Amino acid sequence: MSSRNPSGLHLLPRFWAGVAVLAVTMTGVSGCSSGSPRKAAAPSTPPIPATTPARAPAVNPLTGVGAPPSGPFFSVDAADTENGRPSRGIDQADVIYLEQAEGGLSRMLAVFSGHRPRVEAVRSVRTSDPELLAQYGRVVLVFSGGARPVLPIIDRSLLHTVVNDRGGPGFSRDRSRPAPYNLVSDLAVVAPRVKGDGVRDVGFRFASSDPRLASAPAAAQVRTSVGATTVTFVWDAARHRYVRTIGGRRLTTAGGVVLGKPNVLVQFCSIVPDRRDIDVNGNPSQYTHTVGSGRVVLFRDGKRIEGRWSRPSAGAPTTFTDGAGKPLTFAPGGLWVALVATTAKV
Repeated sequence: MSSRNPSGLHLLPRFWAGVAVLAVTMTGVSGCSSGSPRKAAAPSTPPIPATTPARAPAVNPLTGVGAPPSGPFFSVDAADTENGRPSRGIDQADVIYLEQAEGGLSRMLAVFSGHRPRVEAVRSVRTSDPELLAQYGRVVLVFSGGARPVLPIIDRSLLHTVVNDRGGPGFSRDRSRPAPYNLVSDLAVVAPRVKGDGVRDVGFRFASSDPRLASAPAAAQVRTSVGATTVTFVWDAARHRYVRTIGGRRLTTAGGVVLGKPNVLVQFCSIVPDRRDIDVNGNPSQYTHTVGSGRVVLFRDGKRIEGRWSRPSAGAPTTFTDGAGKPLTFAPGGLWVALVATTAKV
């Protein structure tokens, strides 16, 4: 994966302690659907409401396990290429999104509610991250930097940003790896220095059993694509997890922990080139629209269930339903979410 032009980053103004809380001035909403593809134009970034009424969850709304944790959500842009492996801390994320970056490559956006690990390798932000994360409220977004036209867009969102290139707290370099794939963020150091919204309902519904599973087709393996990157998972009945694999090899963290979650959700979205964000090789980033509606396929308990997703606005939670319009339920314990193009196969 090509690194971004560092010279552009240092032209940006530094913020105090690297943490900014900013009001939204962006306008325009582009929806997601499983219909005809969009024109490859620079997408608008939707407005994010300052407050959105949300039902107080009785359990952790990202896992369905235990009481809601205290403190804000944290999200980290992390590498999903060979240069950034093995990762650190990603196994402690509750939800791991896989999204398109540039040049057909993929990127992880890991969301943490209760855990505050050291996360590696931290990478640059995507322009569509504010739209995706708005349903979490004023989440804390940790990233390494971004292209010059991109950072003002992030600044105008309601996200609390902790940015390495602005002197944000909690960053260090892993000297055993080459830059830029060696940036570490210690979330335990960041946590007391920022403020963000507490845990809230973002639309996931959890249940240990689901009668639909009895007639659902078996799915011992999940295979799809995020951009030009093939993404595969294998059902491990003993662990009750879908384990991420690459080239038939199970993916593990630097500490040897197998990367697996009880659920894999493949969410079909409109994805268009974003020419505001171009890498040094001239490849535009990709903007993933997560407001709107479209198809989903849920994999849990070694089974496959087809459904739909719907999100009417950036500040609203996402609703997941089956073909009859009844809520999909996830196995307790967190999930992978692969954000794929409407033309992707699964």
